[in-house]
Amino acid sequence: MLTFLTIFLGCLAIYLLLVAGSGPGATFLTQLFSYEELIAAVLLALLTAVVTRVVIGKAVNDNMLKNPLRLGMFVFYTFTVWLYYLAKANLDVAYRVITGRIRPGIVRIKPGLKTELGRTILANSITLTPGTLTVDLDDKKDELVIHWINVGEYKDEKEKLNGVCGPFADWARRIAE
Repeated sequence: MLTFLTIFLGCLAIYLLLVAGSGPGATFLTQLFSYEELIAAVLLALLTAVVTRVVIGKAVNDNMLKNPLRLGMFVFYTFTVWLYYLAKANLDVAYRVITGRIRPGIVRIKPGLKTELGRTILANSITLTPGTLTVDLDDKKDELVIHWINVGEYKDEKEKLNGVCGPFADWARRIAE
């Protein structure tokens, strides 16, 4: 129920923020939403919550939703750490494309994450960063298979993990475990 309510309220808030003041004759100070927009917002938020509650409920354990510190850490991670590495990876990929210094290959890493949510956060962070793509996630072996634009030489597993995903694994551990 908590997952359903969280999804519903989140979708409702996002929809209403996106359509605020966009109705016919509506100004920001006098009328933010028309009745039609409110009805559409509630219906779409309900539909989204009904369809996704099972999938999201499996991926997000209730402990994370109930713990504001973990949610705050996730927001902090997304808007500071991940965005910094996103910008850095964009510049790196642009440099490699311009200079032709591309050494693509497949890398296998073992991040040592215990929860499915932690592995999902890490896999998505890697995939959404330019130059890397999570190809496979093996829960039994606790292994991620990643296609990387610049495969380097690494002495040990820790150095390879740091090279391909930086601090993402540590942050996924802090958020989900």
